[in-house]
Amino acid sequence: MGSHVVIVGLGLIGGSLAKAFSDFTDCSVTAMDTDPTVLKKALEDGAISQAGTPESLCRADYVFLCLYPQAAVDFIRRHGEKIPSSCIVADTCGIKEEICRQMPPLAQKFGFTFIGFHPMAGKERSGYAASEAYLFQGASCILTPCGAPKAAVESLKNLLLRLGFGQTVLTTPQEHDRMIAFTSQLPHVLACAYVLSPQCPNHKGFSAGSYRDVSRVARINEVLWSELFLDNAQPLTAELDLLLENLTSLRNAIAAGDGDTLRSLLQKGREIKESLGE
Repeated sequence: MGSHVVIVGLGLIGGSLAKAFSDFTDCSVTAMDTDPTVLKKALEDGAISQAGTPESLCRADYVFLCLYPQAAVDFIRRHGEKIPSSCIVADTCGIKEEICRQMPPLAQKFGFTFIGFHPMAGKERSGYAASEAYLFQGASCILTPCGAPKAAVESLKNLLLRLGFGQTVLTTPQEHDRMIAFTSQLPHVLACAYVLSPQCPNHKGFSAGSYRDVSRVARINEVLWSELFLDNAQPLTAELDLLLENLTSLRNAIAAGDGDTLRSLLQKGREIKESLGE
């Protein structure tokens, strides 16, 4: 039998991790969740071998905290003393600076190893019902070691690669949050702002791929994403300021009938996108 994995929270990410560990590794998987119906379904699916309690942490080789950021920290504050010193604990939160400010002191206090982990995979829908074992196939896996020993980082990286991740990226919490503000959080803000238009309810019959692509991630968990946005306020507002500046330049060129400026801005955007080979 392989390692004993404990997953705390069986939403989209936690449920997908459970299914991936059960399908692609020889790890035994225990899960904790506040919803007994979710645990029952996960047992029926074979995603987990048992429903756990805080005492299950005592036997864990790896613990994955698939909770909202502050809830993950609070969970460790309540139950960290049960986690063995040999255990690696990883969160799956979409922000890292705030998590990595609070978690390493708790890891030092209780004696385990903490590593920040952010799987770059997801869906518009949330919850265990949307989870799937293949969610991470080919996806990028970001790790923020936060002072963890190199051997522990390698151990976690190798375990995660067995789940189908295509690559791992090691970075600092600060760089993670700065880049995620651009690649993930800004598009979610943009999508929400876009569908707030009074024209949105009338789009059917007038829309195709462009509407679908821009609006897709507006189907958002407002409780989770509000916490993520606020915990990453400085990098996100900096990206929003740049977006507003660029939108204003385009808006002003259109309003003024300034074709030269408009073409120049559009050309610059096209050339940047083409230079990335995407």
